[in-house]
Amino acid sequence: MNLEGQQLLVVGLGRSGMAVARFAASRKAIVTANDARLESELLPEISELREEGISVVAGSHPDGLFCGADVIVLSPGVPLELGPIEAARRGGTRIVGEAEFASWFLKGRMIGITGSNGKTTTTSLAGALMRSTGKEVLVGGNIGVPLTSLVGESTDSTWTVAELSSFQLESIENLRVNVAVVTNITPDHLDRHASFEAYCVAKRNIFLNQTAEDSAVLNGDDPVVVKMADGIRGNKIYFSSSGSPVSGSASIYLKGGAIIGRFESGARDCEEAETEIIRTDEIPLLGLHNIENVMAATGATICAAGPAAVDMEGIRSAIRQFKGVEHRIEFVAEISGIKFYNDSKATNVDSTVKALQSFAGNIILILGGKDKGSDYTRLAPLIVERVKLIVLIGAAAEKIAGQLKGVAPMVRAGSMDDALAKASGAGIEGDVVLLAPACASFDMFSNYEHRGHVFKEAVLNLARSAGALKL
Repeated sequence: MNLEGQQLLVVGLGRSGMAVARFAASRKAIVTANDARLESELLPEISELREEGISVVAGSHPDGLFCGADVIVLSPGVPLELGPIEAARRGGTRIVGEAEFASWFLKGRMIGITGSNGKTTTTSLAGALMRSTGKEVLVGGNIGVPLTSLVGESTDSTWTVAELSSFQLESIENLRVNVAVVTNITPDHLDRHASFEAYCVAKRNIFLNQTAEDSAVLNGDDPVVVKMADGIRGNKIYFSSSGSPVSGSASIYLKGGAIIGRFESGARDCEEAETEIIRTDEIPLLGLHNIENVMAATGATICAAGPAAVDMEGIRSAIRQFKGVEHRIEFVAEISGIKFYNDSKATNVDSTVKALQSFAGNIILILGGKDKGSDYTRLAPLIVERVKLIVLIGAAAEKIAGQLKGVAPMVRAGSMDDALAKASGAGIEGDVVLLAPACASFDMFSNYEHRGHVFKEAVLNLARSAGALKL
C-alpha cells in the first residue's frame, strides 16, 4: 500500500502504536497519534513523535480525528466497539489492527501462533527451531516486538514467526498465515469479547486467508480447536499429549516417554514414517503443557521448512538448549530451601491451572490482579491438592476470595513486597512460592512483564536481606 499523503490515525501509543506511527511517517503518510491517556502519562513518547513530525492528541478520543482519517490503525488494546471507531466504520473509513497493517509491508512468509495459553513459549521455540534449519527468521507480534518494526529486516526469504492474540486477529483483512498454529482455546478476555463464542471467532481468523498450499498445526486433544478447524483450506497436523494420534491425519504425539511424529495422508512437505522427535526427559521445561508447546513448535517447523531442511538431531539440540521465556514458570531463586517461580504470564485461569500442574505440591500461590470475567472456581481442585496458602493481591482479590472460600487458607497483601513477605514468612524448606496470578496486571502494573520484574526484584531483595540465596 502506498501511504504517501494518506491521513493515517494511530489509536493507542503502546509499542505497536509507536511502531506504526513512526513507520507510516517514514513512508510520507500524514500521521496523527491518539491515546486516551493524559500527556503527562505518555512522556517521553509524545516528545519523540512530535520531533518526527507526528501530531499527537492525548487525553480523549475526539470524534473529528476519526472521521477525517483515510486509514485508522488500532493498537491491540483498543476495542473495536469504541464509539468513534464505530462511527468511522459506518462512514467508510478503513480500520485495521497493527498486525494487519504490518502484513501489507512484511516480505516473506509467516508462521502464526495463537491460542489461550502457550503462545509465547511456542513462538520463541518455533523461532529457535526454524533457525536450526538454516532459515532466515524474525520473531515478533504479541510477544513484545511489533510486527511493523520487523518490516525493514524482512526479505523474500524471511520466515516471520508471529504470536497473534485475539485482539490482533479480530481485525485482519488480508494477513495470510502460511503455517497456522492453535495451541488451545479456553475462556479468556471475556471482559473484552462479548462472549466465548466471539473470542473463538476472533481466534479462527488465523485461518481466514489460508489456501490449500498452507498448513495448520492443531491441538487434537482440544475439542474447541478441533471443531474450529472444520472447513479450513490448509493441510492439518494434529498434536496430542494424551498419546492418541488423530486417525487419518499427520500427528505428533506421546509414546513410550518420547514425542513421536507420524506424517501420512499426503500432508504437504511431511514425511510418512513414524519418527522419534525427542524424549520427554530431555526437555528442560516444566509441565505437560510445555511438552505440548514443543509438539506445536516442531510441527510448525516441519511444515514450514519441509522435511529436507529438518535435521532431527538439530531439532533435538535446539529443544535441549531452549530454556524457556521470561515470566513463564521462570525459576528466580532459592532462599533457605524455598524456591520462587515467576509465572506472571499466567494471565488467565487455564494458564494458572497449567502452572499448578507443574509442581507436586507445597505451593504458596500469589493470585490476583485485574479480573477478565474469569471463573476462579476452576482452580479449586488443584488448590485443594497442591496449595497450602493463597496470597491475594490486586482488584480481583475480593472476587477470588468469594469464589475460593474454604478451599485453602488465604491472606491479602497490598503490594508485591507485602505478598512476598507473607509468602516467605509462611514457607518452610521444600515449599514453592509461585506467582501465577490468573489475572491481567493493569490494576497495579503497566503489563505482565512489569509485574514479573517487580516480583523478581522483590525476591532478590528478600534474598539479600536473608543472606541465603541460590540462583
